[in-house]
Amino acid sequence: MVKVRRIVPDLAARDPKEVAAFYRTLFDLDVLMDQSWIVTLGAGTGPVQISIAAEGGSGAPVPHLSIEVDDVEAVFQRATQNEVEIIYPLTREPWGLHRFFLRDPTGKIVNVLTHS
Repeated sequence: MVKVRRIVPDLAARDPKEVAAFYRTLFDLDVLMDQSWIVTLGAGTGPVQISIAAEGGSGAPVPHLSIEVDDVEAVFQRATQNEVEIIYPLTREPWGLHRFFLRDPTGKIVNVLTHS
C-alpha cells in the first residue's frame, strides 16, 4: 500500500517571490523552500503548504498539484498499467526528488514524487 505524505497545490507565476510575498503577507506563512524558480510556503511544520513556481524544474511545465508518496515507483507502475498519460518520465532530479508527472482525467498535471 502506498502512503501519501502530503498534497501541495502548485501555482504558476512569472515571479514566484512576488506571489509568495502576497500569500506570506495575508496568511503569515513561512518560507519552507526557496530555489528562486519555486517557493514553497507553509504554516510551521504542519500540513498546510502551497508552492509558487515559474517552471516545473528540468524543463518540465508547472504542475497543478504535487503529491508526495512513500513509493513513487509503485505509483508509476500503477499509472503505466492503467495507461495514464505520463508527461514527464520517472526521473531522479539533482535537487533530491524522484518524480514523474501525469495528466489526470480533467487534464491537470500532477507531480508525483518522493524525496530521495
